[in-house]
Amino acid sequence: MNADLIRFPALSPSRRSSLRTVLREVVRAGAISRAELSRRTGLSKQTMSDIVRDLLEEDWLREGGHKRGGVGRSAINYEINASRCFVWAGDLGGTSLRVAIADLTGEVVAEKREPTDPAGGEAVIAQIAALVASLAASREIPVERIACGAIGVPGAYDRQRRCMSLVSNVPGLDEMDLEAVLGARLGMSVFVENDVTLAANGELARGSAWASGTFAFVAMGTGIGLGIVSGGTIVRGAHGAAGEIAWLPLGGDPFDSRNFEAGTLEGTISSAAILARYRAYGGPADASMIDLFDAFNAGTPAAARVLDEVARSLAVVIVAIRAILDPEAVVFGGSIGVRPELLDLVRAQLARCMADPLPIAASRLGGKAAEVGAIAMAISHVHDVLFGDLPAAPELSDDRATD
Repeated sequence: MNADLIRFPALSPSRRSSLRTVLREVVRAGAISRAELSRRTGLSKQTMSDIVRDLLEEDWLREGGHKRGGVGRSAINYEINASRCFVWAGDLGGTSLRVAIADLTGEVVAEKREPTDPAGGEAVIAQIAALVASLAASREIPVERIACGAIGVPGAYDRQRRCMSLVSNVPGLDEMDLEAVLGARLGMSVFVENDVTLAANGELARGSAWASGTFAFVAMGTGIGLGIVSGGTIVRGAHGAAGEIAWLPLGGDPFDSRNFEAGTLEGTISSAAILARYRAYGGPADASMIDLFDAFNAGTPAAARVLDEVARSLAVVIVAIRAILDPEAVVFGGSIGVRPELLDLVRAQLARCMADPLPIAASRLGGKAAEVGAIAMAISHVHDVLFGDLPAAPELSDDRATD
């Protein structure tokens, strides 16, 4: 963490605690008056006026408009100064790299996508650092004002051993402590997470409508992966590999050594495997996934047969997910997973193998789910540093005071 950005002035411990408590309530509320802050925190109106003044002077707060109270009364609302500091987020794939810079509300202020350096390893580290620096410069943001960053990677990150595994499409990353190397390069804390887990976090933060906060996120594109959210909490597993469903023993022989690298299930329903099946059924040799869906929509029998088989495999996967996780729903992401044609076929197959089919839906965030999840993770770490040792915040009530 770039601690200088979120350090409070040299004050007494009690005063510093009061400042942080008030700031936390502003973050929770979005926009709030001094009277409401006094009511929520128990601090006197005079103390609250002093604290709000200090937070304005330290650039943590800004006036956020007026709220009408009683007759002739108008209260000033205060909100977090979103540009007090920034975070960056990355989504690293085997073919493309997306990096974004966001303010403290999660609003993206700059972003760029470019092909991943095929050299991998240190070359990718340099590419990520250069993108962060160029995006910051494009908005005239000094890199020193970026508090921290988070990045999704196509593999499992083991926080205890500080290493990655199951990274089959970006060479060299499993040979380094990515958090340490990238953090040292940028001069700030960097947090590494599986890309599908981050996509699930993005769906949790900005996309999901599932009331229980317990759902599965299946990303399907070049490969297949699973993000798990249980009770509003991301599930990572002992070694960061929870959700690596590419290795489920479905659709092929798990004892076949050819499945050791990419996984048995992925060997059946990856984009390459789907297109190979389409070619075997008479599809064009140069067909892409877009061509396959176009052919399906045009009524081509070979395309219909392939997608129906893929849907059948996915239905079996969902049965397994339900048996283990009992999610409220399954959210699909990825370039293939969000296709409505495929989801309709999966629903039809689920009706054949479940008495009460599990709801499925396409991600509301599309291709930006991992980016949104990385932003949410980085901001969460900023909040942890700011508020981590404060007493638990009280539950909010429905009544509201006015100034």
